[in-house]
Amino acid sequence: MTNKAIPLPKLSGFTERNGDWFVEEIPLSDLAKQYGTPLYVYSKKALTEAYQAYDKACVDTKGKRRARVHYAMKANSNLAVIDCFKQLGAGFDLVSGGELARALAIGADPKSLVFAGVGKSAAEIAAALKAGVKCINVESIAELRKINRVATELQIRAPISLRVNPDVDAQTHPYISTGLKGNKFGIAYHEVLKTYREASQLPQIDVVGIDCHIGSQITTTAPYLDALDKVLDLVEHLKREGIIIHHLDLGGGLGISYSDETPPDITEFTNTLLNRVAERGFGHLDVVLEPGRSLVGNAGVLLTTVEYLKPGVEKNFCIVDAAMTELMRPALYEAHHGIVPVHKKSAKELTYDIVGPVCESGDWLGRDRSLAVEEGDLLAILSAGAYGFVMASNYNTRPKPAEIMVDGKNAYVIRARENTNDLFASENVLPK
Repeated sequence: MTNKAIPLPKLSGFTERNGDWFVEEIPLSDLAKQYGTPLYVYSKKALTEAYQAYDKACVDTKGKRRARVHYAMKANSNLAVIDCFKQLGAGFDLVSGGELARALAIGADPKSLVFAGVGKSAAEIAAALKAGVKCINVESIAELRKINRVATELQIRAPISLRVNPDVDAQTHPYISTGLKGNKFGIAYHEVLKTYREASQLPQIDVVGIDCHIGSQITTTAPYLDALDKVLDLVEHLKREGIIIHHLDLGGGLGISYSDETPPDITEFTNTLLNRVAERGFGHLDVVLEPGRSLVGNAGVLLTTVEYLKPGVEKNFCIVDAAMTELMRPALYEAHHGIVPVHKKSAKELTYDIVGPVCESGDWLGRDRSLAVEEGDLLAILSAGAYGFVMASNYNTRPKPAEIMVDGKNAYVIRARENTNDLFASENVLPK
């Protein structure tokens, strides 16, 4: 399969002009020359447009807000990225104490923070309660009891919602499916009511909401509606028992186009969910949406330099200076990313596997791509804004790349490149 056979995604902040790729008003080649490669590059324009599409859809025709957007920081937690969303009015979905610290570092309102995650430690729970977060999403009865113990010790009441596992097939990659009964996430549907009953009796627990998240890179609306109906059935049942739910967290997970996927339009998707909430008689609830990938995925690229072209008996290899250490998704999920020469040239096209220098056979970034490239050329790996840098590693003692954000004609270093000494600065040998 080749680049010709698989279309490139539609991009907002990145364009090809007369054979050269630009991020907003800056040639990508200029950034590579100035900052080196591998290099992550983000478009502020693309981030802004994606957020505004969600936010606009959260307001009805009369100007009434029907939902609020909480960015899922796990997708890309760089301070500049999350600050951009904060300035636009976003709250945040957090899954670790580290993400909580990042949100507080940019001055996010604690009441705009929802703390999620399947394995919260006592220290993380305490930090969230002390910060005064909007809510902690509970993933098990055991966690509920731990939250109550920590809250009792701190003499702080704990606002909680239960994450429901609705046993709905999100029709996505099994590694990023979260709403099936075989997944580790959430409380089994048949256990939810009794867990809410216990929560309502615990002395330091305030039941405030209900939460559901069924997966990531979902490209159809139907699974969301199935899960939503199941969750609203629970809300109705809880009301009959005198347990009142104040907010409804619908999670995130909407996919993007990496190639030929056709996910729902953000506005259409958001309106479909919110209309169903209203039709079921729950328009009064405080509704939270938690998009991640669909806000940042197509707002970033990874630039890499061709080091060697290596012909083989069965495969031709294009060896680049980026690797699975910079972009894990292909190795982990066999994920497809569009890959394009930053400058189009007239060299002969050949079919290559694009691979990195890491000592693993799984270290590949693209397979069977038709490219006209030579050693020293620049390639742009598209749709790398989500689950890119945040999953980077130092395997093979490789420094992590720099990150750049572009705003119009201006480029800003939002994370400096690591150097080799950084990698072992905190290590020590045993005394001689």
